[in-house]
Amino acid sequence: MLQTSGTNCQWRLDQHLIHVKNISVTLALLDAAIDKDSKVQEQVRKSMLTLGKQQPDRVLAMCQDYLLKHPKLVVSHRVVILQTIELIAGCSIEEISSPRIKSIISLASEEMTRSKEVIPDWQQAASNILVAVGNKHINDIMEEILSKFQPGVLPHFFVVQTLANLSDSNVYGMVPFLNAILGTMLPMLSMAKQDNMKWVFSSALCHFSDSILEYLANLDKAPDPTVRKDTFSTEICAAFDILFNNWLQSRESKLRLTVAEAVGSMCHLMSSDKLEEQIPKLIPAILSLYKKNNEHYIISKSLCQVLDASLSMGSRILETQLDNLLIVLHQQVSAPVDYNNPPTVKNHNEVLRCFSLLANSFPDRLVMFVLQKLENSNERSRMGSLSVLRHLINSTTSTMESKKLLILASIRQPMADQSNKVKKCVVQVISAMAHHGYLELEGGELLVRFIVQHCALPDTYQVNSLCLSALRTICDNTLHLLTTTVGRLADVLWPKLLYYLTPPQYSNATTPLCKSLIVLGNKKKNNQEPSFNIDFKQEGRRHWCKVQLYRMLYVLHIRSTLKSSKVNYCLGTYMKYHLYFLFLYRCIGVTLQQCFNKEVVKKQLQEILLTARHNDAVEREGVAMGIGLCANSHLEGTLAKLDEFGKSDAFKKSPSIFNLLKDRNDVEVEKVKSTLILCYGQVALNAPPEKILNRIDQDILRCISKHFNTKVLGIKVETKDLTMKLSLIQSVGLIAKAISECFSDPFSCCYVHTVQDFIKAEPADSMRTPVRHLVMNTCANLLYPSVCFFCFLDQNMVSFHNLGALLGRLSPRCSDPHPAVRAAAMDCIYSLLYIQLRYEGFALDYKDEAVDSLLLLKDKLENPDYSVLYKTCSDLTKVHQAKRLPQQQLTTLVFMLFEGLVDSQTNCCRASSVILNTLLKNRGGGLQELVAITCMQPYLTKPLVTLLHLYRISTHRACLFLSLSVFWTCEMWMALGADPIVANQIIEMVMEKILIMAPYVEMKGPMLRGGTTKVATNQSLAVSHKTFTDISSSVDELKGLVRSIHMFQGIRYNCSFVLKCVVYRAMAKHAGPRLPAIVECLCPSLNNIYECQRVTVTAFFSELLNHHVVTELMLIDVLMNNMMERISDPCCAVRMLSVRGLGNIAIGSPEKVNKYAKELVDVTFTCFKPLVAGFLNCTHITLMLSIVLTQENDEIRCASIHLMGNLSKFGSGEPVFKDQIHNVLVSLLLHLVDPNPQVVKACKYAMRVCAPVVGSEQITTMFQNHLHDDKSLHYGEFINDLTKHLVRDTRMKTSIPAWLVVGKFASFQNGFGFCPFLFSVLLHKLFCISSIISVQQLCSSCCT
Repeated sequence: MLQTSGTNCQWRLDQHLIHVKNISVTLALLDAAIDKDSKVQEQVRKSMLTLGKQQPDRVLAMCQDYLLKHPKLVVSHRVVILQTIELIAGCSIEEISSPRIKSIISLASEEMTRSKEVIPDWQQAASNILVAVGNKHINDIMEEILSKFQPGVLPHFFVVQTLANLSDSNVYGMVPFLNAILGTMLPMLSMAKQDNMKWVFSSALCHFSDSILEYLANLDKAPDPTVRKDTFSTEICAAFDILFNNWLQSRESKLRLTVAEAVGSMCHLMSSDKLEEQIPKLIPAILSLYKKNNEHYIISKSLCQVLDASLSMGSRILETQLDNLLIVLHQQVSAPVDYNNPPTVKNHNEVLRCFSLLANSFPDRLVMFVLQKLENSNERSRMGSLSVLRHLINSTTSTMESKKLLILASIRQPMADQSNKVKKCVVQVISAMAHHGYLELEGGELLVRFIVQHCALPDTYQVNSLCLSALRTICDNTLHLLTTTVGRLADVLWPKLLYYLTPPQYSNATTPLCKSLIVLGNKKKNNQEPSFNIDFKQEGRRHWCKVQLYRMLYVLHIRSTLKSSKVNYCLGTYMKYHLYFLFLYRCIGVTLQQCFNKEVVKKQLQEILLTARHNDAVEREGVAMGIGLCANSHLEGTLAKLDEFGKSDAFKKSPSIFNLLKDRNDVEVEKVKSTLILCYGQVALNAPPEKILNRIDQDILRCISKHFNTKVLGIKVETKDLTMKLSLIQSVGLIAKAISECFSDPFSCCYVHTVQDFIKAEPADSMRTPVRHLVMNTCANLLYPSVCFFCFLDQNMVSFHNLGALLGRLSPRCSDPHPAVRAAAMDCIYSLLYIQLRYEGFALDYKDEAVDSLLLLKDKLENPDYSVLYKTCSDLTKVHQAKRLPQQQLTTLVFMLFEGLVDSQTNCCRASSVILNTLLKNRGGGLQELVAITCMQPYLTKPLVTLLHLYRISTHRACLFLSLSVFWTCEMWMALGADPIVANQIIEMVMEKILIMAPYVEMKGPMLRGGTTKVATNQSLAVSHKTFTDISSSVDELKGLVRSIHMFQGIRYNCSFVLKCVVYRAMAKHAGPRLPAIVECLCPSLNNIYECQRVTVTAFFSELLNHHVVTELMLIDVLMNNMMERISDPCCAVRMLSVRGLGNIAIGSPEKVNKYAKELVDVTFTCFKPLVAGFLNCTHITLMLSIVLTQENDEIRCASIHLMGNLSKFGSGEPVFKDQIHNVLVSLLLHLVDPNPQVVKACKYAMRVCAPVVGSEQITTMFQNHLHDDKSLHYGEFINDLTKHLVRDTRMKTSIPAWLVVGKFASFQNGFGFCPFLFSVLLHKLFCISSIISVQQLCSSCCT
């Protein structure tokens, strides 16, 4: 029981603490609301809302109490608190108690009406509270509001505004009160004299009318379904008279617009007779407002409401106003629409809504009016009429049904308008008509043609701010929209759109036409519609097909028959798209295949060859394709025509080619020959296989050779024209492809040599040339029939002797960084292995499982991980090349892989290493009879060692392996080190190279730095990277190890120091018996011209002195003498290492220290002498720093003062330095109040450190006690005390005049404004308390 009671007490205590904390937080937020920053005010509102959601009653009570206790708060502060109350009431209205609701209503009403003057921010905030509460407690609100809305008394502005807003926010709660409110309001209207009161009454009547209409439109949801429009008609009519007759004529435009808006809303509540009576006056009055106001949206909205009300009751008088009404509305709809200005867009939409209302009652007159306006050539008028027409087609479908043919006939006139803006509107109208069945009628095809014509517009100049490309894009999108969304148009567009594909004037529309045709065709095909299959045998369509063919031929022929520059300009857009010609030539070729009239075929071939632009590569290819396709059915005639054309005057350098090439001097004979050579290739490719084989040598190859090889004076001269070379290569490839199923070895051999000559003539520094590309494709076509031929020969007679070389080139490419190269390399290896199988006598359809498994390895090449790629290369070699490669080609493969070790791609180098390891492991046994050394071990890289002996590989090639930091390369050198004989031979070669080669070369450094840079040579770098393991057979091996480290020293000293120390320490511990010989060998290197070698040997000797083994081997005297000699070495690193070595004797041989004590002391003095001399120069540095103290740069002043303090540690005992400190002291005192705090800290630090140099114990104590970095300083008292110490201390008196002179220059010549003033203060202190300063000295110091 006691425990439960204690827990309850603790809970109450916690709740009490939370309550107290919330109260304090709320009060703090209420106080913070006074801040003028809008962001702070917003954050206060959000925070208060958060608290209010948790405890709404309590927070609202605190807000209310705060306002009551502070009646004189500034308006902005009160507004923030009132807005907070509104937010809480709006979010938590259900959780607020009834008493608190009433008190909040009373507070808001009081705040809203306290001031009779209108204060919008304050009173609007209070009004919003009443509106927010009114959504739930309308009765309480109305009780409070109506108490301040009494008959006969003009109410407060915001009382009326609150009633209007309540009618919007709570329609069903307010409408039952509106009858009484209107009755009270009517007498007040005549009492309103000020415009703002008239405005608020008009606005309230507008809101009341809208609320009543909404209530009547939703009676099923209303609490009182008996409410009728007649309930409010009397009051509304009375208010209408006052607003329309008196207030609508006001001079204030804002009031006029509000009255007009209210009149429009009130019309729906007026009785029919009253409204019919007012229409003759009302409509002209509203129309006249367009001229009096710049903002037309509210006027159009009001007019629309008036028309809606009058038409819904069946007004007859409205027809008398129709003419004037249509004229004004048309002016409004023709006004430009600014889509960045929403009111203009809204006005345009309201005007269109007026037209749709009138169209339902007066369709004939309205349509005739709009169509008549279409005849007007004015751009704005025509655009407005088109906008109305489009709106009527979309919104009044049933009304416009009978007007379709009339509209179709009338739309033709604006279609001929030259304005792009008008054309855009026409396209929009056509889009609307398409959705409502207009295009299926007679004349609809013209509208489709209009769209297609403008899809073919060129990209040219800008017209009337709408460029042709923009109009073309709109038409493209419209055609696509009609194709995809208007299903009923499928039969209209299919196959009509096909007719527009080939005429030249529609060439730019090819893309949108094809897109639409694809959509239509797929739709009909999927739906299995019969109309999908076009019957071109129909009479009309048969003629159309012929016309299309002749049009294609005409396009190619038109250039030769028409000379007019104007015509050429018109066709320029079509002719610049050469790919279209390629398509057309193929179409002609296929068409000629089906033509059985040989004369027509002959004539058309002649036409093609004559009209072709042989300078154009694409057109040459197109001509060749067309003629080749024709040869499929007319081989004899085609070859005869080509032979005839080759003998014609076209090949004479004459200005005339069949009266066609006049004035075309740019056409060269070589280009025409190139076309003919290509034609022969395409003829061979497309001709029937059973006919072409007998014609290859006599009719095709002979003619190609005749055109390619030119004879001058009976001597054959090779052409230098690149176009002819490319044509020949391409044609040979096509012929080889054509006879791939036959065997014509003489052909292949002949032209293989030809294309090889082309390759040899290409520049070696460029791989991407058009000749190389075509030659490779041609060789691929030539290779296959050759292999097919050779497979029938005896394999002992013919061998695939290039297999090893090709595999050696291709295999490393399987690890190329580019995935496409890896895949292509694998494909090539796959093909080569199958070619080898054919050489071995296997059948063409033979499948080898091992070779086919390459396809599985190909998938692994897609993985970018190089470890996977290397593993794949190893598997490739192990499984396939190791089994299929003939033994006699193994040597070639190995040497090709050696060359791969220096490939430009690092990954391919590593792959070569991997392949070598795998290959020699599996096939190395086959090389034993060629190897001098017979001890072949079954180790991973042992065959490589044998090859090094067999072929006496040079040191450069051997060191090449060293430069490859790969796992397999390390294994190679481990294998070398494991064999003592081989290791000795290799090291002898390496050492021989080391002795004769330079470790580095000096090159010019970057331009900005200047000087030279040491760059290691390739051979030295390769030697320096090798790793020897288990080399322990001779002294020469260790000498080679140390010498090899020399190489690396010339490149990166710091990076290799740790490695050298580890190696030297290991040698001192484990190579004791060999050290004397090593030291004797290395001593001459101490005088070497290369610093890197002197540094290395000195470091080695220095490390040896760190071990006692040198004493045991009696090497200490030699090493100590060498170290002492190196003390005077010009290289700083050598001197440092020698000093370190002399110091190491105390660790390695402490018993020898006394023996060399005298020499060690002399060396120490020699080393430190330059340093001491440097310390003595610190006074000069201090003098320079005193000048730097006047710099305006804060960082420079701060750094110089810090440096001065640090220098005092080295020069404190020097009199000269002491004088310098005295001279700088005044500047330091002045900078104690420097604007930069970092400079002040630096001054304090320098004065603390330099205090002992000043020479006064009292001043030193004072500086140490008062000048702390983190403590503030009372500058006046500090200066006062300091001057007293200066005057009292007899040792300091003699220095004061000198300080004054220095201080004068340090202050008055300083760029800081505070320095002269502070110096004057210091002089004043000294003058007041000292008699040693004369008036002359004082005047001299202050005379600046």
